[in-house]
Amino acid sequence: MGNELECTARLGKQESEGKALLEASEILFRGDFRLKIPFSTIRSATAVDGELRLQTADGLAIFHLGAAAEKWRDKILHPKSRIEKLGVKPGAKVSLLGNFDSEFLGELAKLTKSTSKAKVAPGSEWIFFAAHSKGGLGSVPKISKSMQGAAALWIVYPKGQKQITENDVLAAGRKSGLKDVKVVGFSSTHTALKFVIPLSAR
Repeated sequence: MGNELECTARLGKQESEGKALLEASEILFRGDFRLKIPFSTIRSATAVDGELRLQTADGLAIFHLGAAAEKWRDKILHPKSRIEKLGVKPGAKVSLLGNFDSEFLGELAKLTKSTSKAKVAPGSEWIFFAAHSKGGLGSVPKISKSMQGAAALWIVYPKGQKQITENDVLAAGRKSGLKDVKVVGFSSTHTALKFVIPLSAR
């Protein structure tokens, strides 16, 4: 869930009012024309007098963002790593349920040696559950019962698939007595939704 602002955007002779959305790895604009600018393609990013100016392969894209221009520029120039977005701290006790890509496993390995697979280890601070279909969400109630205190459950699921949607994931977490508090882009193909035990139930 990125930062979203109403603004005016300009690229070449095109200019329009619309919505700009700052995602984890790209900036989107929807108005009379549409823009999708991955951070990796931005040659330079500056903030001048409330304007975010991005030099791209297609020319100079200008977004009139006001006070947010500098903040957006900083996020584009210094994007958070996946682990930072997920909030996992060094030495944290992590449990992994399901299959995760080797890149993510490598990122975790650099951060903590306390990783359990296939089941939720007692005292786990972070639980990652890979759900590939709506049917797979049937194990969420069992996972929620194993959570303690401020433990967090990240449910990772495919983007844009009919067999499992954001609403399916939200419903599974809420029916299990959990509160959804954050969503991040886990990868180019997957989204992650974070659930915690409500404060009143801890």
